[in-house]
Amino acid sequence: MSLDAGTRLGPYEIIAPLGAGGMGEVYRAKDTRLGRDVAVKVLPQHLSANLDIRTRFEREAKTVSSLNHPNICTLFDVGREGDIDYLVMELIEGDTLATRLARGPLPSAEMLKIGIQIADALDRAHRAQVIHRDLKPGNIMLTRSGAKLMDFGLARAIGIAGGVSGETMAALTNTPTVAQALTAEGTLVGTFQYMAPEQLEGGEADNRSDIWALGCVLYEMATGRRAFDGRSQASLIAAILEREPPPISEAASGASSGSTTVSGGAPAGLARLVRNCLAKDPENRIQTAHDIRLQLEGIAEAAGLSSAGIVAPVSAISAAPEINARRAAPQRLWWLITTALVLAAGLAGALYPRPKSPEATIRFRMDPIPGTMDVYWPRVSPDGRFLMVVATDSTGKGQLFVRPMDQVAALPIPGTSDVRRAYWSPDSREIAFIRDAKIQRVAIGGGTPVIVCPAGGGADLSWGPGGLILMDGQPNDSLQVVPAGGGELRAATRIDRAAGEIGSAWPCFLPDGKHFLYIGTRGGPSGNIRLGQIGSLDSKLLGTSDGRVEYAPGGWLVFLRNKTLVAQKLDLSAGELTGQPITLTDDISVGSGQGHFSVSPSGVLAFLPENVAGAGVIAAFDRTGGMIGTPLLSGSVSNPEIAPDGTRLLYVRSTTSQGSGGEVHVFDLGRQTDTRLTFTGGTASSPKWSPDGRRFGFTTLSPAGSAQLRIGSADGLGAPDSIGLTGVGAPMLSQWAVNGSRLILWSRGTGNTFQCSPDNGVRDVRVLVDSTLSLVQSQISPDGRWLLGVRGGAGDWQIFVQSLTGPPGRWQISRSPGGYLPRWARGGREILYQGGDMQLMSVSIDTDGGFRAGTPRPLFRGLAPPFGPDAGTWTCDESGEQFFQFIPPRNDATNSIEVVSRFETLVTRK
Repeated sequence: MSLDAGTRLGPYEIIAPLGAGGMGEVYRAKDTRLGRDVAVKVLPQHLSANLDIRTRFEREAKTVSSLNHPNICTLFDVGREGDIDYLVMELIEGDTLATRLARGPLPSAEMLKIGIQIADALDRAHRAQVIHRDLKPGNIMLTRSGAKLMDFGLARAIGIAGGVSGETMAALTNTPTVAQALTAEGTLVGTFQYMAPEQLEGGEADNRSDIWALGCVLYEMATGRRAFDGRSQASLIAAILEREPPPISEAASGASSGSTTVSGGAPAGLARLVRNCLAKDPENRIQTAHDIRLQLEGIAEAAGLSSAGIVAPVSAISAAPEINARRAAPQRLWWLITTALVLAAGLAGALYPRPKSPEATIRFRMDPIPGTMDVYWPRVSPDGRFLMVVATDSTGKGQLFVRPMDQVAALPIPGTSDVRRAYWSPDSREIAFIRDAKIQRVAIGGGTPVIVCPAGGGADLSWGPGGLILMDGQPNDSLQVVPAGGGELRAATRIDRAAGEIGSAWPCFLPDGKHFLYIGTRGGPSGNIRLGQIGSLDSKLLGTSDGRVEYAPGGWLVFLRNKTLVAQKLDLSAGELTGQPITLTDDISVGSGQGHFSVSPSGVLAFLPENVAGAGVIAAFDRTGGMIGTPLLSGSVSNPEIAPDGTRLLYVRSTTSQGSGGEVHVFDLGRQTDTRLTFTGGTASSPKWSPDGRRFGFTTLSPAGSAQLRIGSADGLGAPDSIGLTGVGAPMLSQWAVNGSRLILWSRGTGNTFQCSPDNGVRDVRVLVDSTLSLVQSQISPDGRWLLGVRGGAGDWQIFVQSLTGPPGRWQISRSPGGYLPRWARGGREILYQGGDMQLMSVSIDTDGGFRAGTPRPLFRGLAPPFGPDAGTWTCDESGEQFFQFIPPRNDATNSIEVVSRFETLVTRK
């Protein structure tokens, strides 16, 4: 049964159908969280109950999610809504290659460009142990950004068990991109015209079956004709098994006579390449898609054609025999004019450069891995495309997992069980680790590890761009180095005994492949940061670290100060650190002193926050309760407060229980940067913005009971101004009111509300209103006429408004079950609060000629329970359109890695 427009599958809203087949129905849908259009593929309801088909559907999800390549359709999500299983994939705009070929063969440059992209995509899939098994023009989309390989519905991940019964096999082959399902029951999977002989004979398909199909596609792009055809299935199979296709030169010449898209046949070398792809015996074919890509690039270069699809310079064009003299002259003139225009445009760009739009910074947390107990040791690949972690099972045994950054699933790397730490190769295709006292390396797609050399008790490595691997050896050893291809370890450093060092640890190559960093261990938590160089045993002392050290792009060193992750500039030519360390995060998980963090040469930072399993997050929401983007902050965070201009968020990061104090931080929503503003020893609480957003106020309460109101600069400069608080008792700051620039406080001890106006010279605190009932969380209206607050006692807290000017009066705003955390919004025309049942409530307010409050109405359910009047679980902007909420941790939460896509934004102060 088809899905109607407006149907919701999780956060995805169906817009319109795109196609349907036996294996799936595809719809255009809207991702309501991120506001983007996606393609949603669902199992038809009459098949969803079939275990075999559901198994294949899940297999497709695992297959596609294991791939990450610009020329492979991206899998965003997978889910189940009721009895509907669905995949959420990249919505690709464009035509299929089959549609394009209906108009005739492709020009050589375009054909080579597409061939190179598809070969590279297949190479990526094959390295991940994935066979497509249905490669054809109908499964290749042509987009503005290039070709996209689609529909792995018939792919099979090598090593994933689970066959499909014969009676359902035919249905499985009919995907939305298959025009006609030509399959024999129970044996053949794919489309006949592009199936290799071994598949037709019922044999096992492997990478070379895809090579055959790619040869068929290249033939068809060059000639506009299928390599094999027949009037019936039998004649088609006979042609594939017994006959050779017509030579490309003949087929291309025939096609060119009736088409203006081909001139002079195919490029030299292409016919031989296709012939080697279409060898009947798999052993005689080209063996890898990587080799095909290299040969296609060579053909393009030899023909004077760019693999990017750009025609070669005019000298090459005019020399081509098919271009006559009458056409050559206008083309040379056109080329000269075009070149002049391009040079003029380049000169104008140099003289008047266009401002570059800043790239968005993405911050997210890696979801827990199903079936594992704990994750740690995040390692970002050098190209920034993958995140590798170690995950443990219930027995504590480790296994390496890798997750593409743009996908949701993390997959185990075969052959890496019982590995505790691992390190990337410079090209991001392999990893190295130490196991069984040997340095070993393996492709991220898995396989049999290759032994580099005996490890001699080492634990940690660094694989440099120069093809060398550094190893730290035994605790009392110096660093050692070995070629990544194998060989003998040799000394790379010497231990500086005069500096109190007893060993070496945590090597890290710099981008030049010659210099490296490491820690000179001293037998305690702190060690010396040292700079070494291949070919010399000497090193230079740079500073100290309480754990590891890594090099980050832009010349930064990233290391530890206790549990704080910091960055400091390295002057490599002088061999010294410059400037002051910049705090990146305060709650890094240390774990045996190493520090669970990683920063890639591409600028992606990943780290494991301390005790994140017992902490929550802060996220943004719209007025309907829908989350905007991904969570912004994680850890022991509370008291979010949005700046008046809506660009920054104050909050408290605590090292103890929620709401018990900590340090005030500011989070820049645009740059996605986090800056610590206070250093009070963990006693800061209840931060509030000044009306102009340039300052912030907060309170402190020492263990001895000494309380202070402090005012600091929002840019972090200068020491906070302190105002002593006597007789207040456990103060909390409620508001920095616009009217009169008053700071409103309340006492957890007495329940009274106080005010202080330091900008007006009134630095002492005074009771704002006399009352026999407590008034807490007080907020003065924007016009200064009304005071909003919470009154009552345990179990019966209600929201009230009290008059500050004119005739006295008091109005109850909330109804059962009470409320907390009231806020003025919309210039005083609305009051928002959280009810005792966790509902966020809205009340319209009319103050013309008096005070009138409307009926409370729910907006959405809050995510954190109302702990009481002390809680700081949510806030909103002045318009009442954007909310920031604390989300408590799940009961089943495990450690979760946090990722920041642009390290530079954490160290750049704009």
